[in-house]
Amino acid sequence: MTDRPRGETAGADEPAAVQEPPLRDQDRVPVALVIAVMLTAILEVLDITIVNVAVPHMLGAFAATPDQITWVLTSYIVAAAVVMPLTGFLSNWLGRRRLLLGAITGFIISSVLCGLSWNLESMVAFRLAQGVFGAPLVPLSQAILMDAFPRDRQGQALAIFGLGIMVAPVIGPSLGGWLTETYSWRMVFYINIPVGVMALLMAVGYLPKRAIKDISTDWVGLGLLVLTVGTLQLVLDQGHMRDWFDSKLIVAGTIICVFTAIAFFMRGWNKPDNIIDLSLLKDRSFVAGTLAITLFGISLFGWMAIMPLFTQRLLGYPADLAGSLFIPRGLVSAAMLAVTGGLLMRFVDPRWLIGAGLVCTAAGTLPMAHFSLNVDPWSIIAPTLLAGAGTGLFFVPLTAVAFASIPNSKYDEASGIYALMRGIGGSAGIAIVSWLFVRQAHIHFAELTAHITPYNRDLLPYLSERGLTPQDPQAGAAVMPEIARQAQMMAFDDLFWFIGICTLLIVPVVFFMSRPKTTGVVVAH
Repeated sequence: MTDRPRGETAGADEPAAVQEPPLRDQDRVPVALVIAVMLTAILEVLDITIVNVAVPHMLGAFAATPDQITWVLTSYIVAAAVVMPLTGFLSNWLGRRRLLLGAITGFIISSVLCGLSWNLESMVAFRLAQGVFGAPLVPLSQAILMDAFPRDRQGQALAIFGLGIMVAPVIGPSLGGWLTETYSWRMVFYINIPVGVMALLMAVGYLPKRAIKDISTDWVGLGLLVLTVGTLQLVLDQGHMRDWFDSKLIVAGTIICVFTAIAFFMRGWNKPDNIIDLSLLKDRSFVAGTLAITLFGISLFGWMAIMPLFTQRLLGYPADLAGSLFIPRGLVSAAMLAVTGGLLMRFVDPRWLIGAGLVCTAAGTLPMAHFSLNVDPWSIIAPTLLAGAGTGLFFVPLTAVAFASIPNSKYDEASGIYALMRGIGGSAGIAIVSWLFVRQAHIHFAELTAHITPYNRDLLPYLSERGLTPQDPQAGAAVMPEIARQAQMMAFDDLFWFIGICTLLIVPVVFFMSRPKTTGVVVAH
C-alpha cells in the first residue's frame, strides 16, 4: 500500500469503470438492481433471527450443552460486528462492486458449509466465515440504494431498504420454525442459496463499476477497532449467560473493550487516514440518528427476543402459531414504510414523523404489560399492529435525517457505522431483557411464595380441583408450578413496560437533529 492521502483516486476496478456514468444521474433506476440490493439486505438480516429457531434442534445433532450451542449465534454476531465498521475501508480498497459480489458469494458458500456441518466445531468455524462475509451486505445495500436514487427520491430508496432491515427479522422466526419442523434445521442455511444466487446474478448485471482508491492501511487502528468491537459483542452476547461480572471472561472482555476504545478514539480523532473516518461523528444529525437507531435496536430486538419465550414457553403455543403472530406486525411495518418513504416525507418534517413513530411503537407495546396467562392470540396481535405501524413510520425519516449532511463519497463508511450500532443495540437489547427476565421472575416468585400458607383461601379452588386440601403434604408441591408460571407472567409484563418506556426515551434525541433543508428528502450538496 502506498501512503497517499485518504480518498485519493488511484485507479479503477476495470478500464471501463470510470467511463460509466453514476447510476444516480440516470433518469430511471434499474428494477433489477433494486431487487438485488433488497435481497442482499434480507439475506443477512434474516439469517440472524431464522437461525435462532433452529439452535435447540442442533443440541441433539451435535451432542452439545446449552452453553456450548450459544457459540453458533455468538460466532456469527462477533464476526459480523468486527467487519461491519470496516465496510467503508474495504469498499475504497477493493471497490464497491468487487466487495459486494465477493461478500454475496462468500455468504452463499459459508451457508452451504453451515448446512453440511458435522460437529459443533465445524459449525462455529463456518458461522464465523458467514459473519465475515455477511457483515458488509447491509451497509453496502443501504449505500448503493442511497447513491442510486436522486436526492429528491431517497425516501423511496430508504423505504425499499427498510423492507429488508425491519421486516426480515420479524418473519425470520416464523420461516425458521416452518423450515425446521417441516424439513430440517439444516434448511435454515440452505434457504440462503436461492436468495443469494438471485441477488448475485442481478448484481452482476446491474451494479455499476466504480473507481477504487489507493489508500494506506492503518494496522494499529485496525487492531484497536477489532479488539473494541469484538470484545464488546462478546460481552453483550455472553454476559447474561455467564452472570455478567461474576465471570472472569466478561470482566477481561470489558476491560479490553474500554481501554482499546479509548485508545482508538484518542489516536484516530484527527488522523486523516484512520481506519474509520471519525469526522463523521462531528455531524450532529448523524450522531443523533445513530444513537436513536441504537436505542431503538434495544427495544425492537428485546421485544423479538422475549416474544417466542412468552408465546411458546409460557403460553404453550406451537412453533408455527407463535411464529405467525409476528407476521401481521411485519406486514403493517412494510406498508407504513412504503407510505412514509413515498408520500409522507414529501410534506412533513421528518423529525415529526420520527417522534410519531416512536410514540406509536410505545403505544403498541405498553398495553402488552397488562397481559395475563389467559391472553388469546388476537389480543396479542392487536397491539403489535400499532407497534408495527410505528416502526415503519420511524425508520425511513430517521435514516434520511441521519444521512442528510453525509457526502455521497462517505456513504459506505457512514452506513457501516450506522449498521454496526443498530446491531450493537440489538445485542444489548437481547442481553438486557434476558437478564431482567431471570431477575424479575425470581423476585416475583419469592413474593408469591410468601403468601402460600394453609390459611390462604385463594388456594382452595386450585387445590380442590386436584382433590387436595391445604393440609395435605403434597399441596405445596402441587401449587408451585402454577406459582412459577404466574411469576414468569409478571416478569414478562415488567419487560413489556421496560421496552415501551425505552422506546419513549428515544424521543428527546429527535430534538438534537438538524432540520433538512428540503422537505422530506436528504439535503443536496
